[in-house]
Amino acid sequence: MTSTTPSTSVDQQRAEAPAAVDRDQRNRRAQRRQLRSRLTVHGVLGVYTLLALGPIVLIVMNSLKSRGAIFDSPFTVPTAETLTFDGYLSVFQRADFVTYFGNSIAVTLISVFLTVVFGAMAAFALTEYKIRIAPILLAYLAIGIMIPIRLGTVSLLQMMSQLGLVNTRTALVLVYVAMGLPLAVVLLSQYFRQASVEIREAARVDGASEYRVFGIVLPLVRPGLAAVAVASMLPIWNDLWFPLILAPSDRTATVTLAVQQFIGQFGSDWNAVLATLSLGAVPLIVLFMIFSRQFISGLAEGVGK
Repeated sequence: MTSTTPSTSVDQQRAEAPAAVDRDQRNRRAQRRQLRSRLTVHGVLGVYTLLALGPIVLIVMNSLKSRGAIFDSPFTVPTAETLTFDGYLSVFQRADFVTYFGNSIAVTLISVFLTVVFGAMAAFALTEYKIRIAPILLAYLAIGIMIPIRLGTVSLLQMMSQLGLVNTRTALVLVYVAMGLPLAVVLLSQYFRQASVEIREAARVDGASEYRVFGIVLPLVRPGLAAVAVASMLPIWNDLWFPLILAPSDRTATVTLAVQQFIGQFGSDWNAVLATLSLGAVPLIVLFMIFSRQFISGLAEGVGK
């Protein structure tokens, strides 16, 4: 028996060697596939990032160039010969940019605040109480997300004219709140469904009113609130259509309308146009950098739920 043991172990090692080689080869192939998949994903994201940031970088660079340099070398950075701040000086000298900027901030903040508050209250009611038509209402709101509100511009203008709200910031706020509520209700309803039922029932046992219960549950859906706020803020700030239709006067004009002052039929001050666009994009970039984590996590959790 002692003489046959070494030969048996050698035979076993020889039999196991091909299996080990196969496992190593499979592991290497799997690692290569994962590496290719990661490189593909990162490559696609990198290309998308360049496409998204490219126009912004071009606008900022060309806003610091002379008019001739904008057309001669639009893709180069400003040099000592082409660097100029005439566009930014024109923005503050020829237009009441501070008023336009204040109008945009006021309309955006008020609209986002009302959208978040009313959207959260509606989503809480639809998910908390046993309403038979709640699914129908949510489906109706989901359809409202897909249908652009601009289709009703004529009716909106007639209604605002009858109410005496033309050339007022109130008209813009009302339209933007109506535009943002469908998405807010549909998205926040997913969060309220996942909120702890025990907390709500305990609050009611302690004698809390429904408004108090709503206030207790609201912090539990903060990611959704952040997602709704950012998603509502971007189209409001960038909108040109409704300010042009409902509030075109100098007293109520927004930043997007300020750009139109520098574009004429026979000539345009492109330095001022690009400077206005650069200044108008600063608040959005800053806010998105601050709240991007909450925005992404809120959307991801909402989709997951």
